[in-house]
Amino acid sequence: MTAEIYRDPWGIPHLRAGSAPELAHAQGRVTARDRAWQLEVERHRYQGTSAAFLGAESVGWDRFARQARLDDTARRCFAALERRDPETAAWVVAYVDGVNAGLAEGAARAPEFAASGLAPGRWEPWSPLGVWLGTHILFAGFPAKLWREEVARRLGADAVGLFAMDGPGTSGSNGWLVSGERTATGQALIAGDPHRFIEDPGVYQQIRLSCPEFDVVGIAVPGVPGIAHFAHTGTVAWAITNAMADYQDLYRERLRDVGGGAVEALDPDGVWRAAARHTERVEVAGGESVEVEVIETARGPVVIGGTGAEESVSLRHPPRVTADLGFGALLPLLRARRVADVDRALDAWAEPVNVVQAADTEGGVLHRVAGRVPLRATANRVRVVNAWEAGHEWTGWHEMPRGPVEDGLAVMANQRGPATPLGVEFAPPHRADRIHELLDTGRTWAAADMPAVHMDTRLGSAAALLDPLAALELSGAAAELRDRLLRWDRHMDAGSGTAALFAQVRDAVVRRLVAHPALAVLADPPALPAVFLPWLALTPRVAFALENLLTAGESYGIDRDAVLRAAVEETAAAPVSRTWGDTHRLAPWRALPGTPYDEPALSGDNDCVLSTSSLPGLTDLSARGPAARYVWDLADRDDSRWVVPFGADGVPGAVHHRDQLPLWLKGDLVPVTTDWNTLTKESDDD
Repeated sequence: MTAEIYRDPWGIPHLRAGSAPELAHAQGRVTARDRAWQLEVERHRYQGTSAAFLGAESVGWDRFARQARLDDTARRCFAALERRDPETAAWVVAYVDGVNAGLAEGAARAPEFAASGLAPGRWEPWSPLGVWLGTHILFAGFPAKLWREEVARRLGADAVGLFAMDGPGTSGSNGWLVSGERTATGQALIAGDPHRFIEDPGVYQQIRLSCPEFDVVGIAVPGVPGIAHFAHTGTVAWAITNAMADYQDLYRERLRDVGGGAVEALDPDGVWRAAARHTERVEVAGGESVEVEVIETARGPVVIGGTGAEESVSLRHPPRVTADLGFGALLPLLRARRVADVDRALDAWAEPVNVVQAADTEGGVLHRVAGRVPLRATANRVRVVNAWEAGHEWTGWHEMPRGPVEDGLAVMANQRGPATPLGVEFAPPHRADRIHELLDTGRTWAAADMPAVHMDTRLGSAAALLDPLAALELSGAAAELRDRLLRWDRHMDAGSGTAALFAQVRDAVVRRLVAHPALAVLADPPALPAVFLPWLALTPRVAFALENLLTAGESYGIDRDAVLRAAVEETAAAPVSRTWGDTHRLAPWRALPGTPYDEPALSGDNDCVLSTSSLPGLTDLSARGPAARYVWDLADRDDSRWVVPFGADGVPGAVHHRDQLPLWLKGDLVPVTTDWNTLTKESDDD
């Protein structure tokens, strides 16, 4: 296979080939050169083998990956793809062949291989599907059902709503569409930023893919061919936000050991039936290997408990049931020319469930939900249900809702919208309302104006804490602090001392609520696998639900005014002399610590459009935020812009490893360049 690899001044790869398979091979190879370490970490994660080189801290994830049968599900989905769509299957194989061709070269560049003792392995045809599955298996947040179980068990079922946040989200996004009637060019703009845990290397890859069939720029997932979520073909562009849909169910199972290693599960018809069972072994660097029991009932794999456990819970989710991850949409998306093409392609979408916005150069616009959500009882969506009781089976699939584009605008930020019938908890409306407020100013918008929206720092959720302060009786110093907070513009700017004081008061409120006897009963986490504990920890639950806890009609015996008064008095007695950015700093995840960096100060916070999340009551550090930003201009693709938190190259110390970070911090964007004559040819991929 022959393809040409070019780079722009930011090291972003632009690939050109004679066919889609040749192009996929080049994409795999250039990704392996740039991101070999990242690719291998992701491959080992979906296989449940990461502890073999990362050590004991990865055992919890590896255990879950084995029990959830991620690798087996990827294999099943690829086998089904070969039957249903052999062209796409062959295209995926071409990508995998490219990865295998480039891994040795990429590994030679990446110091983490030597540091960990890991040698690059061989990718299989289903590996991209495994990466996709491992990346998104927790996107729908099914462990939140475990949290609701604990609240109901310890406080009563009526208390579950007290912790509605709507979110802690592992994912989210801002996205907005401005139609031609609102722009300077008369053509639409699409902009936004996906919110993910910030990783180094970054979870997204800027790339251009060009062949006789299509020429697409966009933001890809390393390890997966094509460009699924954010792209511009020249005549149509699209972007997604997390729909916050609920499409994964948890079933409480009754299991019994019948001897000889066999296990049976009780089905809804009252019959005990054989469940699949085997054991696997997780190797652990520097420690003893761990045996993992893998059981699968008619509902799905058992991810909690097992033979002899007091309680066992199975997971049922669409890809395991249908053997379909939605990869059949990937090539049609690349080939799309109009909104109607994107719409048809997304009918094949499966996982995760997204809200999609698209626009084309003929004035077409699209605002819809895409994915696969089962029809089943409401109880399935809210809590863990009993597998042996009838009425919890899946009976079909929801028709995907569509949303409006009103007055030339469509805004999604994980709030309740077109996906409302599909979900349980959504993000508060603050980000969406603020974006709509900024866009609905009557001005005529251009691509260059969008970063001002990306970077807005007004904290809509501050009102729940600040508004009640005016009526409180406070001591002199506390009253002065209260007055300062009430004069504050509620912008979480890195250089703001008042924002830091607000955060200090908020921390104190969270800590006092966590310690309150009404909620402290939830402080001890249940004996569940470690991978689920972030959803079951009381402090972040209180932090994310703080607005509701301070405004809900039922207070559960909490004197909220007393909590607020004590928090302000505490802060006034020991006020911080710092800015928000002194403590609100970037905290990216790395599989190996490697080179220490002096990570930068950040503006923004969880409910700001600039959603750089902190965890009040625990830390001001931000591990989650905009994993990319983009502006797609339908008038001229070269007026489009994009940026990622670090850079195009995943190798520490490389020229393009962190060169986009200063731009990302300021809100600046890298121009999209499509003129081949302005690019630097790196090599031929052959």
